[in-house]
Amino acid sequence: MNPTINHGDTQSTENSKKPRALLSPWLTRVLFWILPLAFLAVFFFVPLFRILALTLDASILTSENISIAYSALRFTFYQAILSTLLTLILGLPSAYLFARYDFRGKSLLRTLTAVPFMLPTVVVAASFNAILGPRGLMNAFILPPAFHIQPSSFTLILLAHVFYNTTIIIRIVGNALSSLDPKLEHAARSLGADTFHVWKNIILPLLRPSIFAATLLVFLFDFTSFGVILLLGGSQFSTLEVEIYIQAVHQLHLSLAALLALIQLICTLIFSILYTRIVARSTQQLAPRSTFTKPQDLKQKVFVTSFGILLFAFFLLPLVSLPVRSFFRLEADRGQRGAVQYGFTTDYYTELFINRRDSVFYVPPIQATLNSMGYAGATVLLSLLLGYPAALALAKPTRLEKVLDPLIMLPLGSSAVMLGLGFIISYGKWLTSPWLVPFAHTLVALPFVIRTLQPAIASIPQRLRQAASSLGASPFGVWKNIDFPILRRATLAAATFAFTISLGEFGATLLISRPDYPTIPVAIERFLSQPGGLNYGQAMAMATVLMLLVVISILSIEKFRLSNTGEF
Repeated sequence: MNPTINHGDTQSTENSKKPRALLSPWLTRVLFWILPLAFLAVFFFVPLFRILALTLDASILTSENISIAYSALRFTFYQAILSTLLTLILGLPSAYLFARYDFRGKSLLRTLTAVPFMLPTVVVAASFNAILGPRGLMNAFILPPAFHIQPSSFTLILLAHVFYNTTIIIRIVGNALSSLDPKLEHAARSLGADTFHVWKNIILPLLRPSIFAATLLVFLFDFTSFGVILLLGGSQFSTLEVEIYIQAVHQLHLSLAALLALIQLICTLIFSILYTRIVARSTQQLAPRSTFTKPQDLKQKVFVTSFGILLFAFFLLPLVSLPVRSFFRLEADRGQRGAVQYGFTTDYYTELFINRRDSVFYVPPIQATLNSMGYAGATVLLSLLLGYPAALALAKPTRLEKVLDPLIMLPLGSSAVMLGLGFIISYGKWLTSPWLVPFAHTLVALPFVIRTLQPAIASIPQRLRQAASSLGASPFGVWKNIDFPILRRATLAAATFAFTISLGEFGATLLISRPDYPTIPVAIERFLSQPGGLNYGQAMAMATVLMLLVVISILSIEKFRLSNTGEF
């Protein structure tokens, strides 16, 4: 017997037992993209092209329509510019406070400034209504009648935008300021430069790209604001988003709504391109600051103390006022229950379960909550089903992924109102089906899900997979014992992201949801738009429930993120 031949036979036998790939790597990647791209084509590009097709009709370019579009565009720019300037006035000193000083309660205050940005817009609007509105706590319990304030709806809108977007300035500019090399400032001072010239000639030139980027991002959010303006100002403030909603739902003028959506999309794309270029060109000398200084002289102590108190009051009072207002009945809240109970009450929560007016169009708020939970659950399933294949492909990008990656993120550059309009134009006959709502929510949530899963998938060590395969594990066994334990927390975080986004989505849902299947944000809008203290109190109660659900989701995401630290 020839041992060489036997060795060869044994080797060829072992090679024959190795599983062969059924598909080439290129074909596997194509299969990964089939579902996500098909979903994007049907529910994003088809509606987008239908909107563009409606704008090709020359008959919509009448003097009246042009006047409506010009008025909406002008007011959109006006309120966005004013909101952005006010946000900079509060945000830049706040960024300096967090970047340079260490003080008691800093972590808590920093977290508090970030919470509003993660809350649904309906909760933010309801919070300012609860503290500064006509039925708000400020006039009811704090100020005497002679000093009652009645801020205009436009003032409340501006304050809500500042409340919502200040954290952007704090994060972007503050991080850039704390990362500047302190040697540059020390060198300038050693050469005789005073504080003013150090800021003018050293710090501001280095911070300019970050300030421009943060300003443009805040402006973009203010430009596309919808829920805050509609809930606090109503239809009297016709921004592009509000006017699209009015023309599509109330006036049934889809062609004009499509024209407005096209104008809004063009403006958004221009601002997004400018933001991308500014971020790409923002280079500065970095040397992360390891320590923060305690305020030394009286001037610094006054600044830190006074500004800390200002921030704490501005961000905490609206959030606290919402649940407090939901438990207090004011004299103006006279309903159909007879005697007025001034003070603490749980009536607004118990009334959520009662159709006191026996209206055939009434949907119990608890049913709206169940609808939101059902839509959110469907959104989670759809987002994970579509997000996992795309994240698997993007974990090891090739030329194909470099093209498709920005494509899959396109829904982030489109407003939710425009998505809802596209659904009405393209799938109007299916509006009787409640399934369109989770499809719209999935469009918004999918980019976040992919971005959450992608780094976790890329972190899985290939050596573990190869070792498991060499020990005889099947592909399913490799996934069960290697991949899933590593991806479990990332999957939970992605699912929570999708769930939270679905709970708070308002723009698209308001346009396409069935009247008998409202979500919590839609129910809040209905209650706030109706007269009567009971309706107002129920809106406060519903907004409190939504805020509680979202805060629990945010805390869960943070827990998953921290638990995932230190894994492979």
